[in-house]
Amino acid sequence: EGQYYHQIRGGAMGSPLTLTIANCYMFFFERNIVKQITNAGGLYLRYIDDMFIIINWPERHLNKQIDQWNTLDSNIQLKAQAGQSINFLDIYIENINADLFTKVYHKPSYEPYYLPFNSVHPLHMKKNIPFAMFLRAIRYCSTFKAFLD
Repeated sequence: EGQYYHQIRGGAMGSPLTLTIANCYMFFFERNIVKQITNAGGLYLRYIDDMFIIINWPERHLNKQIDQWNTLDSNIQLKAQAGQSINFLDIYIENINADLFTKVYHKPSYEPYYLPFNSVHPLHMKKNIPFAMFLRAIRYCSTFKAFLD
């Protein structure tokens, strides 16, 4: 209606370029964090805006480091969830005597809805859904018992 807006911060939701720019920015933002974690013998993973760190630091030291990392950019604030087990995306991970145990995790809001077979989607897509779910369960479960559950 004749009005123009100037976006000051962030990117347009749904724009294919926004995710690419955010990932490029995060590459530079997390460089020192990744170096610090890997130099200490830890593991650092990130998927979009979820970070996963495994490191053998006292919880107090980890919280101190996170406070320091939070000073790098006021728009990015990290939060710790430390413990013997955690849900990361759709994986449950548990530390049992320094061995990692994993299995598929379903969020409480999870609804087991799948594509109806009588939908107009191509047949190869409908056939691939059970295969993809089965493959995911095999990849995520660290034991056969967890897979059967």
